[in-house]
Amino acid sequence: MRSFGYRRGVLQAQGITLEALARRFGTPLYVYDFDAVGAAYAAYARAFAGREHRICFAVKANGNLALLRRLAGWGSGFDVVSGGELARVRRAGGAAGGGVFSGVGKTAAEMDQALAAGILLFQVESEPELELLAERAARRRRRARFGLRVNPDVAAATHPHIATGERGHKFGVAMEAAERLYLRSRRGAMGRWLEAEAIGFHIGSQILDPAPFALAARRVGELGAALERQGVKLRTFDAGGGLGIAYERGQRPPSLAAYARALGQGWAGARERRLLLEPGRSLVAAAGALLARVLYVKEQGKQTYVILDAGANDLLRPSLYGAYHEIAPLRRRAGRRRAVEVVGPLCETGDAFAHARPLPPLQAGDGVALLDAGAYGFALSSNYNARPRAAEVALEGGLTRLIRRREGTQDLWNGEVV
Repeated sequence: MRSFGYRRGVLQAQGITLEALARRFGTPLYVYDFDAVGAAYAAYARAFAGREHRICFAVKANGNLALLRRLAGWGSGFDVVSGGELARVRRAGGAAGGGVFSGVGKTAAEMDQALAAGILLFQVESEPELELLAERAARRRRRARFGLRVNPDVAAATHPHIATGERGHKFGVAMEAAERLYLRSRRGAMGRWLEAEAIGFHIGSQILDPAPFALAARRVGELGAALERQGVKLRTFDAGGGLGIAYERGQRPPSLAAYARALGQGWAGARERRLLLEPGRSLVAAAGALLARVLYVKEQGKQTYVILDAGANDLLRPSLYGAYHEIAPLRRRAGRRRAVEVVGPLCETGDAFAHARPLPPLQAGDGVALLDAGAYGFALSSNYNARPRAAEVALEGGLTRLIRRREGTQDLWNGEVV
């Protein structure tokens, strides 16, 4: 459920007006409702309470240290895809022993870092990676627990940039190769230093239909059953993440109950194994908003441009994916809606948040919120056009806390050498 709504014509969350936050902290500004994140996490825990499971938040969605600390306090593990993300988790107080290291391009140094930290599980995505993991584990004299991310060749209705489960994608190990790799991992030096712990899949992101999850679980489950008959006892079933949210009116993501049923339609023996879940977007997206100010309203030919002080460097998803974010004035505006182009200040034609978006009359100085920006918002932000990155604020229990200061000009060249 979205955290932000109007009361007496003013957009707010937890009784705090977003206009007041914009004045106090400036714009662009990311605002997160931590209570809403906690409620979403608790909903996952309830939906899967009937079986052993572990929720591992996908750090790539939002890596703010204050958020990671809250999640760790609620019992969350973490799904990381780089050594930097693992370091962030540990800095926030998260335990590596409750985490999963995913990603197609792990380096030897990152493997060493994760082994030293006691990572729960490596999700391996290729045969060369499996060989390197065995080598690094031998060097450190530590057994490495691993699972293969199997590519089940399942198509999901999502944007091509965030679809990951079909044949030809760079992710995962093909079904026909996975069985051989599990059996190979038990022999020779590999068998001494590798421990096959899991089997799993991750078919993409922003998926609104439970059917692809059910199909992927069934295909991977059949492979797990075949391995079990050959003596490979896999204790964990990793179902990845990927559950979508309603960015647009009319979108209907599946309930967590429907999602749980879909995963349960897979491997008959899966209930005897721990289930790993790696949600990101569905925990934090609706709990976040990006606040911005209107700089100018510009008439150009037949177009009206509403130019904001936030740009694609602050929120890349619309430019990268054509993603939809609802744009809400911080104060309700009277007047007839008309279709406008909502754009940022960058020197890029693609720096746009919305095309032909019906909005009420806006003028310079008005504040707006780009909603559902809690996932892949700040995480994808940059300093393009030498723009300092936004500040971040958390709302919790009716209180406001700055959780990342706004970057200054000096931050733009820290680390550089003239």
